[in-house]
Amino acid sequence: MISDIRNITAQGRSLDTSESAFGFLRESTSIMGSAEKLRERLEEDAYLYLPEFFERELIVDARRSITSKLHTAGLLHPDYPSFEGVIAPGVSSRIQPEVARDNPEVHRVVFGPELLSFFEMLLGGEVLHFDYIWMRAIGPGKGAPPHCDIVYMGRGTHELLTCWIPYGDILTELGGLIVLEGSHLQGKHLRDYLERDVDAYCENRPRHLEMVREGKWVWPGHLSTNPVTLRKKLGGRWLTADWKMGDLITFKMNLIHGSLDNRTHDRLRLSSDTRYQLTSLPVDERWIGPEPIGHSLAGKRGRIC
Repeated sequence: MISDIRNITAQGRSLDTSESAFGFLRESTSIMGSAEKLRERLEEDAYLYLPEFFERELIVDARRSITSKLHTAGLLHPDYPSFEGVIAPGVSSRIQPEVARDNPEVHRVVFGPELLSFFEMLLGGEVLHFDYIWMRAIGPGKGAPPHCDIVYMGRGTHELLTCWIPYGDILTELGGLIVLEGSHLQGKHLRDYLERDVDAYCENRPRHLEMVREGKWVWPGHLSTNPVTLRKKLGGRWLTADWKMGDLITFKMNLIHGSLDNRTHDRLRLSSDTRYQLTSLPVDERWIGPEPIGHSLAGKRGRIC
């Protein structure tokens, strides 16, 4: 099946799908045999899109384990097979890290030999992965607003790569990942944004202290809630794919990305994003260990503003 790109929305706004404003990702499967070419492509595009990287059955097994846990948690409609991912009435579901915790089938995908050997080849050395798994079960409604990952995980090396994996065939109506073409070259315009830390707050501002104590972010980390005007300002095209089980995309910390809205009535979009770096480089302490502290109170960092 091929996506119908008419009436595509992100953040509730219709995207311009003309050839100058919208397109599909460049695949890099054809150069998988050359680490040098992959590195050159990564420098050029800031992403590598690899269709059919995994055996499909490996992802099917992981999806089955995910939907089984979602069913047990009461998030799926009892009248449908859990594997279909039909959301229960009245349920709003977003990030579900607990679904990936102690889940051998998901760990087999994101920490398995296929992925680790690929990143070792790409990065040229022993690889460390974050232990935290961002597992997403996105119901009907708005997707993720445009952002760069560095503001959420920039306390270690910035030579860090995200890997996004779909656990289902995702056409545009289900709300897959989008990246803004060429946005990694906008460092001059985005410098202030890229230097921020989503868990930083001002100790000398009472409102900041109150929000931190309540477990809230002082700043949510996204770059914009209007992907239409953002693209017009920075240029480039919004790029996506007709995602299939077995595909992946890996990209740099300074690439602007988000996701399309889920325009279905009752289907969940299932995906994970995980991070990989060289073991020899500093690591962000929020995302490693048996119980990563993440964006909790322990992960906040106060400063005088």
